[in-house]
Amino acid sequence: MPLHLAVALFCATASLFAIAGAEDPYRFYSWNVTYGDIYPLGVRQTGFLINGQFPGPDIHSVTNDNLIINVFNNLNESFLLSWNGIQQRRNSYEDGVLGTTCPIPPGKNFTYILQVKDQIGSFYYYPSLGFHKAAGGFGGIRILSRPRIPVPFPDPAGDYTVLIGDWYKSNHTVLQAHLDRGKKLPFPDGILINGRGPGGASFNVEQGKTYRLRISNVGLQNSLNFRIQNHRLTLVEVEGTHTLQTTYSSIDLHLGQSCSVLFTADQPAQDYYIVVNTRFTNPVLTTTGTLRYSNSAGPVSGPPPGGPTIQIDWSLNQARSIRTNLTASGPRPNPQGSYHYGLINTSRTIRLANSAGQVNGKQRYAVNSVSFVQPDTPLKLADYFKIGGVFRPGSISDNPYGGGIYLDTSVLNTDYRAFIEIIFENNEDIVQSWHLNGYSFFVVGMDGGQWTAASRNGYNLRDAVSRCTTQVYPKSWTAIYVALDNVGMWNLRSEYWARQYLGQQLYLRVYTDSTSLRDEFPIPKNALLCGRAVGRSTRPL
Repeated sequence: MPLHLAVALFCATASLFAIAGAEDPYRFYSWNVTYGDIYPLGVRQTGFLINGQFPGPDIHSVTNDNLIINVFNNLNESFLLSWNGIQQRRNSYEDGVLGTTCPIPPGKNFTYILQVKDQIGSFYYYPSLGFHKAAGGFGGIRILSRPRIPVPFPDPAGDYTVLIGDWYKSNHTVLQAHLDRGKKLPFPDGILINGRGPGGASFNVEQGKTYRLRISNVGLQNSLNFRIQNHRLTLVEVEGTHTLQTTYSSIDLHLGQSCSVLFTADQPAQDYYIVVNTRFTNPVLTTTGTLRYSNSAGPVSGPPPGGPTIQIDWSLNQARSIRTNLTASGPRPNPQGSYHYGLINTSRTIRLANSAGQVNGKQRYAVNSVSFVQPDTPLKLADYFKIGGVFRPGSISDNPYGGGIYLDTSVLNTDYRAFIEIIFENNEDIVQSWHLNGYSFFVVGMDGGQWTAASRNGYNLRDAVSRCTTQVYPKSWTAIYVALDNVGMWNLRSEYWARQYLGQQLYLRVYTDSTSLRDEFPIPKNALLCGRAVGRSTRPL
């Protein structure tokens, strides 16, 4: 590493010690992002490689670890990584989306300084600019519990990352240009398991042993169903929450969602199909991988086992069955059920309705009729430096008003330490998936039809799962409770990536006038400055 980079990294690390405390371990990563030829569906494509890998390397960490990730951008375009599900406590500057963080220019590097504070579980990272997600550059993140914190199941014999997602044979530049012309994307060409097409992915097991799979839907457009031939899947964790250990024959993962399942290799010794198929689509895309017993007597044979395809009720009932394990410890030794969210009065209700339509003859997508336009300066930097004209707090309404779609940089102003209710309303025929950066929220209810105040009578106020990504079924609603305890500028977006790219997102500005480090960290000394923030000074070291 060049001397000036080593000095910068040392200074950044030293400053973090002052904030995070020397007792929390540090893990250092150096990532080189390049183009490379990939052939996931049998044709050559230009993909994003991290240290020569597609998908990128896993991040292994433990609760409260500090992650120092030096990213070198060797592409001929700007690049930015975001960390799906990592809460960036008091530190939205490191969130890695265009509203908080300047992109890494070609030929330059940037060191992310993250802490997985008070978190456990299964997550992933991905490239957040433009349509880069269609080129790869994603990988798994796992956060293990600290050794003294009990986990509600025995250590598995193996722990695998499983990244599933729909995929196009076209390069990301072609797909992005298609969207820029105001067109809708065609149906995807296939499904990948860990970057491989049909029959390409395999996992080795030993008979009689139990294994953990950390599954994430990193795709662009479709909900997916995951199953293993003749094996049952026991759900144990969803995006950082230990769940009741319910056993399923297969499990749905909607866009952006992650979970952990256990399964036991308790079948006759041979190879078995791993199957992933699209949900709620016509046609149905299906792909397979292979589960290989170490003493296998033979390869897979016959057709792959069938699973649910278009059945919405099946998926809705499964979603409602996913509950928090109230007696299990989370990242801390106290039980997850010790936080009684159902006894807290909400101070504000926000209803967010997604819609689609044309603006100036081009396809756009909106939330409460506002189609998000990226500003020329990251919103967080504009807020910090008090740069006017970049955004207006409150530029999106708390409720849908049914008017036509219009363009704006939508920022929802909220108060630090408020406890709010958000209703996602989906009047379209697609399955929607929403993700909130910086937070985990309680999914208290979901149902078909229109939400009304009477819908609250059916809320789960005891053991609703806490997660960061939730689905909304067609012509349906989903309700969440969220405690706004993390100051910053936080992206709330559709995980349906073409919709996110064409405006279906906004930012939640969780604001306090306090300048205490206990509420929010100062801007990082190594923060990149772009747009109208160029020439400003970051804080003294």
